[in-house]
Amino acid sequence: MNETCPEMLDLLAKRRTVPLPQLEGPGPTEEELQRLLTIAARVPDHGKLVPWRFIVIEGEGRARAGDLIAKAFLADEPDADEQRVAQERGRLSYAPLVVAVVSRAKPHPKIPDWEQVLSAGAVCMNLIVAAKAMGFSATWLTQWFAFDRRVLDGLGLAPDERLAGFLHIGRPAQIPADRDRPDLTAITTRF
Repeated sequence: MNETCPEMLDLLAKRRTVPLPQLEGPGPTEEELQRLLTIAARVPDHGKLVPWRFIVIEGEGRARAGDLIAKAFLADEPDADEQRVAQERGRLSYAPLVVAVVSRAKPHPKIPDWEQVLSAGAVCMNLIVAAKAMGFSATWLTQWFAFDRRVLDGLGLAPDERLAGFLHIGRPAQIPADRDRPDLTAITTRF
């Protein structure tokens, strides 16, 4: 039997990215966070490899992560003024909760790396949709420090792990206007 879910279709059709300064608290409770992560983990995962994991960054953890980011930034930009350093230090401080999704694709005889990486991307999208369905908003960003090995090492990523993204989760202060979306005729072909 095919069941439709108009509420889910409406949620997906109206999804927007909320700018970080417009995310506020309170964030998810521990019970809500566990539900979010459980839903995020329900993605296609050929071979049941679980080629991703979560790092929950909240409370004082946001400041510690900000210090890692600021330290890496200062190593590359030693003449930066304090305002610019403070901006880098605050990168993970807007939303009350940040979930880093770590891609940990490994060589496998049947399941290519690309498929495992896509599974990590699906985790990020599931987290966005679940957050929205629970009344939150999740903004998926990487930014320069998501590719900086010093920051990744400081967050505890193994040398062969990569960051799929930081998902900043909070309550939207306002919902932004929709942006232009792709013209389907320009990106769709039929075979």
